[in-house]
Amino acid sequence: MAPTYEYSDKIPGHYFNTSQYITANMPLSKTQKKYLLGLTHDLKPVVTIGQHGISDNVLNELEIALNFHELVKIKIAAGDREDRAEIINMLCETSAAEKVQAIGKTLTLFRRNPKKPKIDLPKK
Repeated sequence: MAPTYEYSDKIPGHYFNTSQYITANMPLSKTQKKYLLGLTHDLKPVVTIGQHGISDNVLNELEIALNFHELVKIKIAAGDREDRAEIINMLCETSAAEKVQAIGKTLTLFRRNPKKPKIDLPKK
């Protein structure tokens, strides 16, 4: 299968290889999000996005972190509110993760590892 590339507005002239990322979708209930919020309180940011925005390396690190931890806190130090909102949407789409919380420059994402789930979510 040939890789597909998507143009980045954040880094002019740069394209991301989007064919390697998962595109599944899994909505969380309010109870599950509340449970995950309790777990995120003590987490430190695992991935940091700097002034240059999202790159393939950042997306690869996010994939590794989501596969290992399932619940990941991300620090976004780039741009203003609109830029951060765009970065958050791109991260959620490319990683197929569910946004648990976004406060200021900190984002929390969750994606269940289908092979080795670590976090037991409440049923509803």
